[in-house]
Amino acid sequence: MTSSWKLNAKLYTSATLAGVLALCGVVGGMVRPAHAADAGSKSSHKPVPLYLKDNDRIVFYGDSITDQRLYTTYIETYCLTRFPKKNLTFIHSGWGGDRVTGGGGGPIDLRLKRDVLVYKPTVVTICLGMNDGSYRAFNQDIFNTYVNGYRHIIDTLQKELPGVRITLLTAPAYDDVTRNPSFPGGYNSTLVTYGEAVRQLGVEYNLPVADTNAPLVAALNRAQTADAPGAAKIIPDRVHPGPGGHLIMAAAVLKAWNAPATVADIEIDAATSRVVKQENSKVSNLKLNGEGLTFTHLDNTLPWPFDRDTERNPDAKLTLAVSDIESLFNRYTLKITGLKAAHYQVTVDGKAIGVVDASALASGVDLAALPGLPSNQQAALVLGLTRKHNDLHFRRWRQVQLANGRKGIDDVPADVQTQLTALDGQEADALKELHAMLITKPHNVELTPAP
Repeated sequence: MTSSWKLNAKLYTSATLAGVLALCGVVGGMVRPAHAADAGSKSSHKPVPLYLKDNDRIVFYGDSITDQRLYTTYIETYCLTRFPKKNLTFIHSGWGGDRVTGGGGGPIDLRLKRDVLVYKPTVVTICLGMNDGSYRAFNQDIFNTYVNGYRHIIDTLQKELPGVRITLLTAPAYDDVTRNPSFPGGYNSTLVTYGEAVRQLGVEYNLPVADTNAPLVAALNRAQTADAPGAAKIIPDRVHPGPGGHLIMAAAVLKAWNAPATVADIEIDAATSRVVKQENSKVSNLKLNGEGLTFTHLDNTLPWPFDRDTERNPDAKLTLAVSDIESLFNRYTLKITGLKAAHYQVTVDGKAIGVVDASALASGVDLAALPGLPSNQQAALVLGLTRKHNDLHFRRWRQVQLANGRKGIDDVPADVQTQLTALDGQEADALKELHAMLITKPHNVELTPAP
């Protein structure tokens, strides 16, 4: 087997990297303009169903980048809010320092048995490679260990979990953009080589592959041009992304899973008092009041919640500015034409949201970017509750179950099992609260002329 993976690092030239970037919609280091091509393709083809199915159990497996529980949480909150009626279960099983051979949590077969197989998942994502390349220039022997070890993981999962659906993630980028490479070519060139192997494994096993590396490099390049100090915060230690970098990773997986763009899309013609469009939403009680108007809308889903706080997470703000994540996965639009005044105060459920130009409303306002909007505040609560249940699981798994030793499977004493049962109950309560928060509510909108 190993001989078929004989690769020369020199083969991975700029031409190869250009091909990788092209696969991700990146040309010349720039992200493709906001989904003009994507919109055309979506309008001319029947929508592809979401990769996830009802009652799926998803385990995220990986190293410390997965252990950060950021891209995994963002994927979870997207799926929960966009598909609230699907009965989806998410388990986060990342461990810092892991390689395809295992790591601090034990050898690979123990890790898989204890931290993946026990949950009987129907879907598993694998994100490994950052540590496997050993932070050095390409080495064939190290590379062979990676490929053979990766294949062992896939073979084990498919043997022990018949019918399991596996999504492969390339290793995310090592930041050789905002800092000088530590050796000729830089460590990310090694990871690009490893990512090509992951793609070939995807072809060999007929598995979807999410490229998390090239989109991160593209975002770093654009951010470096727009805000060099801010760009360095996207992957602050060159290895572990901040919230902005994890958004790029989450978007790569969602793209591989055929995730739809629209939260809700509302269009109203004030001149004729007519609802022109109400995609994924129901508009009622539309009334004109002089130069203003009121209406009620009930959306089918909540907007995608992630860390938008610009004070706490400036890297996320910069990432959104240099990427098309919002338009591709969080399209929440209100368009109102035919208004007579120049500016309007927007009030939702009696709360002033802000003053908006009529010209902006005529073009379409991005509701997902308005943190004071009640639906966005409800989505933020979903994010908090998602973290609550994941924190309880982490405490159960890493701080109680494994406090007895690294096996932590069948050798759990009775007093520890009592603690585990109690934590299971707490997580179940948190999940009930979380799913109750996914239920959307009607909102009353009022537009009044503003000075």
